[in-house]
Amino acid sequence: MFAVVRTGGKQYRVAAGDKIAVEKLAGEAGDTITLGDVLLAGEGDTLSDAGKVTVSAEIIAQAKSEKVVVFKKRRRHNYRRKNGHRQQMTLLRITDVGGGTAKKAAPKKEAAPKADAAEKKAAPKKEAAEKKAPAKKAAPKKAAAKKTEDKK
Repeated sequence: MFAVVRTGGKQYRVAAGDKIAVEKLAGEAGDTITLGDVLLAGEGDTLSDAGKVTVSAEIIAQAKSEKVVVFKKRRRHNYRRKNGHRQQMTLLRITDVGGGTAKKAAPKKEAAPKADAAEKKAAPKKEAAEKKAPAKKAAPKKAAAKKTEDKK
């Protein structure tokens, strides 16, 4: 099975067992990561729903790519500048391209006691609201006095 994934602003066609070099990703060598932005997936000539496909990869190493030389020159002005740059990259080994094999985290047991505590705190507020006397209604406003026209 193959998939087209997007990471670091670029797109890569990957299959299980492939090795790719991508823009730097967080993690140490040996860590397993999931490439979440799957654009296309399929097997042979058939395409499958890309939303259900997950791509997992193992980080082989954090490295630098080849040096790029930046040379600027303006003729007849004695202007020359030479700089170099090595981009950070991550080497990945694609371990699995599969449909819905992502592991979901189990619900935490601590969440239930917090919910119970919230219900206990909410209950006294309801009782306090019932004990309050009903609010008094405001008296109706008096009608505005009639204006008298001034004679000129």
